Amino acid sequence: MKRSVTAISAFLCLSAMAIGPVAHAGGADVAASAAVGASVQQVGADTFSTITVPFAGGVTGMPDVVYKTVPGYRPLKLDLFLPAGAGRDGNARPVIVYIHGGGWMGGGPRRSAAFQDWPKVLASIAAQGYVVASVSYRFSGEAPFPAAAKDVKSAIRWLRANGSRFGVDPTRFAAWGQSAGGHLAALVGASCADPAFAEDAPPPARPATVETVPTGAGGVEQASDCVQAVVSWFGIYDLATMPSYLNKDAPPTEPMRRFLGCTGTGCDGDRVRQASPIAHVDAKDPPFLLLHGRDDNVVPVAQQDRFASALAAANVSVKTRIFDGANHSWIAEKPERTVEVSRQALAETLDFIQTAIGPR
Repeated sequence: MKRSVTAISAFLCLSAMAIGPVAHAGGADVAASAAVGASVQQVGADTFSTITVPFAGGVTGMPDVVYKTVPGYRPLKLDLFLPAGAGRDGNARPVIVYIHGGGWMGGGPRRSAAFQDWPKVLASIAAQGYVVASVSYRFSGEAPFPAAAKDVKSAIRWLRANGSRFGVDPTRFAAWGQSAGGHLAALVGASCADPAFAEDAPPPARPATVETVPTGAGGVEQASDCVQAVVSWFGIYDLATMPSYLNKDAPPTEPMRRFLGCTGTGCDGDRVRQASPIAHVDAKDPPFLLLHGRDDNVVPVAQQDRFASALAAANVSVKTRIFDGANHSWIAEKPERTVEVSRQALAETLDFIQTAIGPR
């Protein structure tokens, strides 16, 4: 036991030392200190503790907060990063909801591309005055579309319904994701209040216990699922034009087909359209930032080009950037280029979010 306590204490000390207070000087401050490996495979083991973690600058990390329980499935959780005073000082703060990638069939909220310590990055973002939530969702092997999209929207509703507990400003939410998470972020942003993604029927009521999480007035079901800004890294926006979908010989186990719930006889066209962010674009959509690697051999850069054109045609504010020499997950031939692009993408993301919804 003494050894365990010592190990936890050491972790907390390292966490506090690793991240200093960050002023509102732009995304470059966070990006410059973000550790990046040469490849996704070089990212280490989970670095987040299983207990509440105090980070430097007054940030509190709350891992594994259950935001939704669907009968028959694992509890759905998020990691929450609260800036100093959140929920106690009466100030309402903007919210960043991060959505991980993994082909809709894997991954987790504590990893992103080649960043070596993603919780540390998220905590440093929270230190700039944001409430940050990194969410998990049901994988395609558990439930096909629209389960994952519904889950992300449920997390947004849950954060709004519990806004007074965490000091949340319900009018300032950003969705940010990479790869499959970029797809989900774009879909969430373009489908505000779409009844197709409404909350599932709640489970039967049960007596309140110490584990019961109270919600704000009106409950989760009545809260909005809309966001006011979207950032997508190397996301998929038009599923029907993806090479894996166009390959009629692809097995149902191929990641996108598995996500869509395709069978051996093909995919349902209406479901493919409903799952494509490009099909939901209209003039009411929030501003978008789309970032992609020119050499991406997993998601063609044409996906970004096509989606950006659709947003612009609908008079939606959209900014784009294509990074030369970068493949999927910002991986480049030279490790130093991977680090450079990863940090540039992070800095541009935070600057965009600051302009759209950032602390005032």
